[in-house]
Amino acid sequence: MATVNTTALKTASVLAFERKLDPSDAMFFAGSWGQRRSAAQWAPISVREKSVRGTISNRLKTKDQDPAKLDAAIENPNLQTVDVATLPADADTLKVTFTLRVLGGAGTPSSCNNSAYQAKLLATVQGYVEGLGFSELAGRYAHNLANARFLWRNRVGAEQVEVQVQHLVQGEAAQTWIFDALAVPTREFNASGASAQPLLELSELLAKGLAGKSHVLLQVTAFARLGAAQEVYPSQELILDKGNSGKSKTLYVVGGVAGIHSQKLGNALRTIDTWHPDVAELGPIAVEPYGSVTTLGKACRRPTEKLDFYSLLDGWILKDKVPAPEQQHFVMATLIRGGVFGDAGKD
Repeated sequence: MATVNTTALKTASVLAFERKLDPSDAMFFAGSWGQRRSAAQWAPISVREKSVRGTISNRLKTKDQDPAKLDAAIENPNLQTVDVATLPADADTLKVTFTLRVLGGAGTPSSCNNSAYQAKLLATVQGYVEGLGFSELAGRYAHNLANARFLWRNRVGAEQVEVQVQHLVQGEAAQTWIFDALAVPTREFNASGASAQPLLELSELLAKGLAGKSHVLLQVTAFARLGAAQEVYPSQELILDKGNSGKSKTLYVVGGVAGIHSQKLGNALRTIDTWHPDVAELGPIAVEPYGSVTTLGKACRRPTEKLDFYSLLDGWILKDKVPAPEQQHFVMATLIRGGVFGDAGKD
């Protein structure tokens, strides 16, 4: 392989990558636990509105803590209209289904306006593939399919959770793996027991897909036994311009069926970063350039510590400072995530 001259190598001002794990939206259905492996029809779960009368419970300012003002405030109830989704009274199990495409070409930019930089980038990625390969990343993605992390709040408190993963070839299931999701841990990526061999087979298939050696399309179906008539939790829509709408919460619906955004599924699948400094406290976090955990308002990969994606990538490509193997995994996982990473500010 020809050596690339890096004397004046600079980051491309236009540098973009397409995501290589491409989930569809997930759809919600209801049925009985005993029907999860039968051909029985599962009823789609719809979203309905309900109005509730709440009480004043927010933190009061000092001027509003006067008893008379508080009594006056309580006389005005907190009226809300919200969306809600539940299982019907005769169904105890939530079925969530989506498809996942695994694309090859990981680390190959979809847009790059610097040929020298692209040549060095591709050589670096090839070195990673030959040296470490996709086995580690694929194993972690497979783990997050098996443990049903993508169910989010619907996984919490479930009595039983089963995940069925089918490898589709020309529309037919060429192979099927079944996992007891609650037996697969969410804070570590060590497979054991009955899940070990199916996880290994699924991770090998994902690795082939990422390497571009096989076409990989998966049908993923999860069953969560929650209890009859229990509430379920689709994605919540972010309404930037509510206009005249008085609704406090709007849930995601596709064709009248409750669902989860593909972006939220992708976030769950890439929750594999255990190489950040706060892993003892937080466990795995989603792969993000700065290790962002929005629910905590925290960045786990701070540029001052040179563990953010940009510092690692620039050191690796521009300065030939090869990161530790675990940080190489992080950089590649970020490229698989996709995004726009150009450095337009230097030109």
